[in-house]
Amino acid sequence: MRVLIFILFAALATAAAADEASDRDYALRMAEAHASDKAVSNEASKTRPARAVTGKAVAYASINGKAVEGYLAHPADQEGPLPAIIVIQEWWGLNDNIRAMADRFAGEGYAALAVDLYNGQVATDSQGARTLMREAMANPDTVEDNLRQAYAYLSDTLAAPSVGTVGWCFGGGWSLGTALMFPDQIDATVIYYGRLVTDPEQLEPLQMPILGLFGAEDQGIPVESVREFENALNELGKDATIVVYDGANHAFANPTGTRYNAEAAADAWEKTTAFFAKNLH
Repeated sequence: MRVLIFILFAALATAAAADEASDRDYALRMAEAHASDKAVSNEASKTRPARAVTGKAVAYASINGKAVEGYLAHPADQEGPLPAIIVIQEWWGLNDNIRAMADRFAGEGYAALAVDLYNGQVATDSQGARTLMREAMANPDTVEDNLRQAYAYLSDTLAAPSVGTVGWCFGGGWSLGTALMFPDQIDATVIYYGRLVTDPEQLEPLQMPILGLFGAEDQGIPVESVREFENALNELGKDATIVVYDGANHAFANPTGTRYNAEAAADAWEKTTAFFAKNLH
């Protein structure tokens, strides 16, 4: 019996060490991808919504007894109930760029909730972002609790008739993660160059359509893993559309980054809005 217990604990320790090493490797790849980036708004990042919107800070969750504030935007001439989108931050945190993206989704007719996964902290350089992301990755239960409450806020408090998810980079991985937490409830999921799950057993419960948008030159999220993800979804018979943009790198849709690709970003936005219009309205 003691031998069996020892083997079990050894296996668990080995798995935990492997996960930690994988997280470190991912964080390093993200740091390399964003090494020259600054989380500062520029004119390209200030694309106006398609129609007038209203946005405000809202407390949508409580973590360890402390209120979590996000940013909620909706069309100025509509308050609800509206189809809703959980908007999940890049590794920088809930900054002005993510609020602007929430506004753009609101301009398309949605209640868009930009969540805060960093406890109110926002990075301004890649080192700070790496630190905040590693802290969040080390506490996945807290992130999951945050996102569960975000879903409940939209579906219960706002009575949203449908809820989708979208995220970029770190948030792209959690867009998929939220779908995995709510495989029957989330109505549509969009992943912009996010960390992927490729195990068919984990992906099998997913019931919503999925749109994945990736760059062929992305070394942080290699095309090989994207194709593995795509193949797993296809073999499971899932409704999945995976797009890989030739010549595009990681964070190709971030107008404040050095790897911004305007052509790919514009096409990805068109695909995203069409996808949500089809599956959330």
